[in-house]
Amino acid sequence: MPEKPVTISLNEPPSDGSAALDLDVCVVGLGYVGLPTAAVLATRGRRVAGFDLRRDILDTINAGRIHIVEPELDALVRAAVLAGTLRAVAEPVPARTFLICVPTPITSDHRPDLAAVEAASRALVPVLRPGNLVVLESTVPPGTLRDLVAPILRQSGLVVGKDLFLAHAPERVLPGAVLREVVENERIVGGLTDACTDRCAAFYEGFVRAEVHRTSAEVAEFTKLAENAYRDVNVAYANELANVSAHLNLDVWEVIRLANRHPRVQILRPGPGVGGHCIAVDPWFIAASAPEHTPLIQAARQVNDGRPERILGQIRRLAGKLRAPTIALLGLSYKPDIDDLRESPALHIAEAVHREALGEVLLVEPHLQSSPIAGRPLVSLDDALARADILAVLVAHRDFRRLRSADLLRVMVVDAVGLLAGADNKRV
Repeated sequence: MPEKPVTISLNEPPSDGSAALDLDVCVVGLGYVGLPTAAVLATRGRRVAGFDLRRDILDTINAGRIHIVEPELDALVRAAVLAGTLRAVAEPVPARTFLICVPTPITSDHRPDLAAVEAASRALVPVLRPGNLVVLESTVPPGTLRDLVAPILRQSGLVVGKDLFLAHAPERVLPGAVLREVVENERIVGGLTDACTDRCAAFYEGFVRAEVHRTSAEVAEFTKLAENAYRDVNVAYANELANVSAHLNLDVWEVIRLANRHPRVQILRPGPGVGGHCIAVDPWFIAASAPEHTPLIQAARQVNDGRPERILGQIRRLAGKLRAPTIALLGLSYKPDIDDLRESPALHIAEAVHREALGEVLLVEPHLQSSPIAGRPLVSLDDALARADILAVLVAHRDFRRLRSADLLRVMVVDAVGLLAGADNKRV
C-alpha cells in the first residue's frame, strides 16, 4: 500500500517538534552545478551554506566573488553573500535539506568513479538530524543511491522513509544557462520510498517553475544517463559523417545543411570530439552497467573519442608542409562561451600539438585568465591572426565569429566546428 505523502514546509520547524535548524539548505560541492544552485536558492528566501574542500573556493565565495564562468552568477552570489543568505563553509553544517553536487568522473578504464559521492555521504553522517532530506544531484549509475549512499547515511541511526528522506534528482542544466535552467527545466525526482519522493518533490516545487516528475530512484538515475547517451549517439553520427566526408573530399557542412532541409531530418554539427562532465562520461555509466547490451552506446563513444585524433591528423599534415610553422589554436574549453575544461577535446588537441612540437603554438582562449598548458601563455585573437601560418578553430566561441575571409588569406585553416563554413578561405 503506498505511503501517505509527506508535506513539510521549508520555512517551518520539522514536524517532529524538534527545534528549527538555522539553515534551510547545505549544498555539498560548489562547482558548476552546486554554486549556481546555492545562489538561486539563497536569492529566493532560503538560508544556504555551501561546503567545498578547496579553501580558495570558500574564500572567493565568501568575498562575494565566483571561481567559474557562468553568465550573471557573479551578481547573484554577491547579492546573496551581502544579504547573509549564502556562506561557504569548510565542513557540512546542520540544515533541513542537503544537496550532493559533487563530480562523478570515469576511471581510465571507463568505470564510474564514485569516490566523491561516497566521501560526501560520509561527511553528512555527523550532521544529520530527524526530518532531514538528502538529495543526490550528481549523475550516477542506477542503484547508487540505494546501494552506496543509503547504507552510509543509515550510520546516523535515522530510518530512511521515516525520519530521513533520500532521493535522486539529477541536475539537467546547460553550462552557460544554468541560472535559467535550474528554475525553468522540468525535474525528475526519485526517492527510496514514496515518502522520500514526495518530500523531494515538495522541495523542488518550492523554486522550480516547471513540472516536477515523481518516479523511483533507479529510474531517475537511469533517465539522466539515457538523456546524455542519446545526445552522444547523435553527435557521433554527425562526427562519423565528418569522417566520411573528409575521406571522400566532400564538404560535410554543405552535406548537413542540405540534408537538414528534409522535414524529418535534423543532423547535429560535427566537432573535434565530445567533452564536459556529462555527455563524454555518462554513456560509459550505462555501458559499465550492461556491457553486453550497449553496442551502439559504446560505438558512439569510440567515434567521438576518436575525433581529436582526426583533427590532430589534419594539423599534422599542414604542419608537415612548412619548415617551422606557427600554429594558432582557437579555443580550449569543451564548448562555446564557457571556461570549463573538463574532458575537453580542444584541450587534448592543444596538448598533443605542444607535446609533439609540431611548431610554435599560440593558444587563444578568451574565457581563461591563464593557460592550462605550462610554457604556453595565452595570446589574443588579433595576435594569433597576425603571426599564425596555420589556424585551427577548435571551439565556436562567440569571440571568434568576427573572423572573415580577409583575416585568413595568408593562413591554412582547420575548421573543426564549422565556424567558417561558407567563407571563402582555405578551410581543411
